[in-house]
Amino acid sequence: QVQLVESGGGLVQAGGSLRLSCAASGRTFSNYAMGWFRQAPGKEREFVAGISWSGVGKYYGDSVRGRFTISRDNTKSTLFLQMNSLKPEDTAVYYCAADSRRPYGPSVPRAIQEYNYWGQGTQVTVSS
Repeated sequence: QVQLVESGGGLVQAGGSLRLSCAASGRTFSNYAMGWFRQAPGKEREFVAGISWSGVGKYYGDSVRGRFTISRDNTKSTLFLQMNSLKPEDTAVYYCAADSRRPYGPSVPRAIQEYNYWGQGTQVTVSS
């Protein structure tokens, strides 16, 4: 079992920044890839960013590339998402997810079905 708890969401003006955190517990955090997804009202959940178990491999969705940075601290079992230059269209509930079924996997998963544990989500609202 893996438990994931997100924090750091809130209300910010367009152009501002937020840093999301995801605290993991349960299985060895450093063994598996992690990702961030988001879901806006009336829209499907979409991939935001993913990171390999080692932190070396990273992948970003087209809409956030160059503005968001994913990172992890395996010593603290924590995943981060630094979000800069925020836009109103970034408004959504942000979820962290873990792919614990493929420890030490060679790639960064991007599809929802590749992740088997999810947090409860944290709301990010960007005002114009």
